[in-house]
Amino acid sequence: MLKSVDLLHYMQPDPETVAPTDSLFKAMDIILREGISGLCVVDQQHRLLGVLSEMDCLQTILSCTYNDVCNLGSVADYMTTDVDVVQRHADVVNVAELMLKNSRRRMPVVENGILVGQVTCRRLLRAVRDFNRNAV
Repeated sequence: MLKSVDLLHYMQPDPETVAPTDSLFKAMDIILREGISGLCVVDQQHRLLGVLSEMDCLQTILSCTYNDVCNLGSVADYMTTDVDVVQRHADVVNVAELMLKNSRRRMPVVENGILVGQVTCRRLLRAVRDFNRNAV
């Protein structure tokens, strides 16, 4: 059985982050090194400002290639600022439904605007798998 439906038990604490002033290449290096699909963008107080996905990076690089002009700027130039977020004590099932409804692979977890974690489809899959293993 699920040990809890509280997201706190399934979220990833301290996800990889970048600053909005970091270069896009730095962000890509982190994504590749860590084998993740995106990064949370935070300010110096760790307030969530947006997200940068590997798809954002890929789209930018391809655009540079096709246009023969590659003057990459900072993360702030490419990040998504309209971000769905959840609270750390949200219900896992509600979070999963929201992720499916909005086609999200990951969602930042915030408390009072401060990034405290991230939930991913992979983490939710583990929770469901564990639930099914224990239910049999």
